[in-house]
Amino acid sequence: MDVERLRDMLEKVKNGEMVIDDAISSLRTLPFEDLGFAKLDHHRALRNGFPEVVYCPGKTTPHILEILDKLTQRSYKVLASRATPDVAQAVLAQFNNAEYHEMARMLVVQADRGEQIAIEPKPTTVGTVLVVSAGTADMPVAEEAAVTASEMGSSVERLYDVGVAGIHRLLGHQDQLLSANVLIVVAGMEGALASVVGGLVSRPVIAVPTSVGYGASFHGLSALLTMLNSCATGVGVVNIDNGFGAGYLAHLINRDVV
Repeated sequence: MDVERLRDMLEKVKNGEMVIDDAISSLRTLPFEDLGFAKLDHHRALRNGFPEVVYCPGKTTPHILEILDKLTQRSYKVLASRATPDVAQAVLAQFNNAEYHEMARMLVVQADRGEQIAIEPKPTTVGTVLVVSAGTADMPVAEEAAVTASEMGSSVERLYDVGVAGIHRLLGHQDQLLSANVLIVVAGMEGALASVVGGLVSRPVIAVPTSVGYGASFHGLSALLTMLNSCATGVGVVNIDNGFGAGYLAHLINRDVV
């Protein structure tokens, strides 16, 4: 249940286009719907501005399909993260309005319920979210961040393979760096790129350590510690490989909330 759908329903009750009992029936599953194996938070969009996102690993494909079916009955759009190609194939076969971003491992399922489709709210944003990656191997996490921010309503730009091993590649795009409202910096190995970018811009930098690297990188721990110890100002850090969390946070920062 999102704000626009709730407002539309209340307007219909006010204007006599919907009886109160029907409105109560629509609200009956708020704040959550119990499927036995999952409790779906239909109230999430009202609290946080975006519907509940499905984390696919650890869930069976039938469970994922049922969760998506129930969520799309009450939300204009549902995201499913870390979806494997097999899960994506099953979702695409069941939902007409589904799209799979293979690199990001992200599924986007639009509501398709005829008259029940809610108007997708168009959040007002301040500027652009720029996703910067150190190397090509970091792109899956970077794309997860980019798709998340974009589907939530932010304008997203990408700047990939500009790591510190060839710093001139980054410096050749200073205009793009300086024009962004929020920057997401995705890097593995030693994770130094976030500090470099943080020292160049005056906007928030969300650092995302990735598990890319050789043995001493400890599956992203070295990049995480480097980013946490950054001497650059305005740098915040999310968990290892958490592109989704970075994209979500970037959009929240980028929203124009009065």
